[in-house]
Amino acid sequence: MLLDARIPSGPLAEKWNRFKDHSRLVNPSNKARHTILVVGTGLAGASAAATLAEQGYQIKSFCIQDSPRRAHSIAAQGGINAAKNYPNDGDSVWRLFYDTIKGGDYRSREANVYRLAQISNQIIDQCAAQGVPFAREYSGLLANRSFGGAQVSRTFYARGQTGQQLLLGAYSAMMRQVAAGQISLFPRRELLDLVVIEGQARGIVVRNLLTGEFERYVGDAVILATGGYSNVYYLSTNGKNSNVTAAWRSHKRGALFANPCFTQIHPTCIPVASEFQSKLTLMSESLRNDGRIWVPKQANDQRAAKAIPEDERDYYLETRYPTFGNLVPRDVASRNAKQVIDEGRGVGATGLAVYLDFRDAIAREGKEAIAARYGNLFEMYQRITGEDPYDVPMRIYPAVHYTMGGLWVDYHLMTTVPGLFAIGEANFSDHGANRLGASALMQGLADGYFIIPYTLSDYIATNSIDPVETSHDAFAEAEASAYARTLKLLSIKGDKTVLAFHQELGQLLWNGVGMSRSREGLKETIEKVRSLKDEFWQNLRVPGNADTLNKNLEFAGRVADFIELGELMAHDALAREESCGSHFRVEYQTAQGEAQRQDQQYSTVAAWQYEGDRQAHTLVSEDLSFENVRLIQRSYK
Repeated sequence: MLLDARIPSGPLAEKWNRFKDHSRLVNPSNKARHTILVVGTGLAGASAAATLAEQGYQIKSFCIQDSPRRAHSIAAQGGINAAKNYPNDGDSVWRLFYDTIKGGDYRSREANVYRLAQISNQIIDQCAAQGVPFAREYSGLLANRSFGGAQVSRTFYARGQTGQQLLLGAYSAMMRQVAAGQISLFPRRELLDLVVIEGQARGIVVRNLLTGEFERYVGDAVILATGGYSNVYYLSTNGKNSNVTAAWRSHKRGALFANPCFTQIHPTCIPVASEFQSKLTLMSESLRNDGRIWVPKQANDQRAAKAIPEDERDYYLETRYPTFGNLVPRDVASRNAKQVIDEGRGVGATGLAVYLDFRDAIAREGKEAIAARYGNLFEMYQRITGEDPYDVPMRIYPAVHYTMGGLWVDYHLMTTVPGLFAIGEANFSDHGANRLGASALMQGLADGYFIIPYTLSDYIATNSIDPVETSHDAFAEAEASAYARTLKLLSIKGDKTVLAFHQELGQLLWNGVGMSRSREGLKETIEKVRSLKDEFWQNLRVPGNADTLNKNLEFAGRVADFIELGELMAHDALAREESCGSHFRVEYQTAQGEAQRQDQQYSTVAAWQYEGDRQAHTLVSEDLSFENVRLIQRSYK
């Protein structure tokens, strides 16, 4: 298979406008004849559904939650980037583009990233007009703060609830169209298979999670906005229900899966407290604006933070990276935290933490000023840990947070299955090997509000889409396949719970495909994941039955997909013989311990093609072309 990214010709800054000028449109009166299936209701899905419905398309919107408002986007805290340059500190569309493509270690497409930077300003205008309560300066202008990987303040925020407020904006726009009859909502539905007819995505098969019934829906296109797959690691900052099933089942129907090993480890999460935790809690990266990260200079120092004098503290990020200090990108901050902890200088009862200290900021600006910026985050931390961060430093530790890999898409955000689009975190497109903070919300809304309305229109206007019914044989085959798989999960009747399998998988991947990877470790992980898969299908125990609410059955299907994805992640990491961004292979590092890329061999997207159960995936590479930036060793010193 040859991959065609369909990038418009012309200068970088003109590509998106050129595309918009020449893309085909659908007559407004004809849009109502087209039904679009949108799966997922986070920022990307809700904004896409609202915008397409506003244009006149008939939208069917699906989510696994009881309400679209409960999508995981609601958990995003710190902010959303845009190149408005309100602080007049030197920001521009070019600088946002450059920071993003450099931050991703030059493993993303120039054209996609530049478009993202261009659209960023429109997003802020749209959301402000919707009433999203962004923080404001005394002047009335929207306030900005800085985030990791940037030397300018370009992050717009709503205290520590930015994702929640943005989602409420998109949700409100979406519900307006529900009331208008343009959007039909289908909550508590999980996509179990994609229906492909004559090479085009024409429908989905879902399971009603309350009744267990299987349902068929037909559409002229399918948009997946189902988020990332961090929960493959079991412990992550993602909501417990976040999963890869929709993307993975689509992958099995022909959509290539790109860069699955690119997993972001967020440096500022509350450390693990016990083996009974089901998820981890993120503390916003914005805290690194005012908090200073340090550990004791001496290993195995058991003293309380306040008892360690200033000259015995190691502010290691400020020392090693004087230009960016505590605002280095997430991959760099996480890797350095791991290093000092491996040296025995971790803090807290487990030793698996570093300090994030606001003592100096509070002394400089006062408690009220710090509380105005981060008050709700401090309160959340205190409720979880029982410690007051105004009085003692926070303890933080890296945790899996975001996945840069996902379904391969072209410039139109279409997968290798015509008519199947993937937007937001479900695709691989914009972040390369590492995501800059506050860029995830930007991508989700750019895809949903501003890109998919054009590219979907172009697809519908340029393709023949014949009418089909849910009685078509392809629907019957997909439903039968999904139903048989569900019954098989129930029929095993082994001794081991879904939770136990998921925990074991997560530990295997954290150890082998986590913050650092090695050739031998990856080979070992592949073998262990294969063994775990065999055991899963022989010794799983799922209580209950299929025709009712059954959370164990839901999770079993998702964990089965996670196991297969986990093996592919390890293969992908093994095949990429370099370090880049969050993919850190210990064999490839500079003398200073930084990621060492191999640009001649791996300036590529690794897209994997499914070949069948028990068959090895086929690697299809997309060469990345850099005509506007010079590839250099990333340095934040």
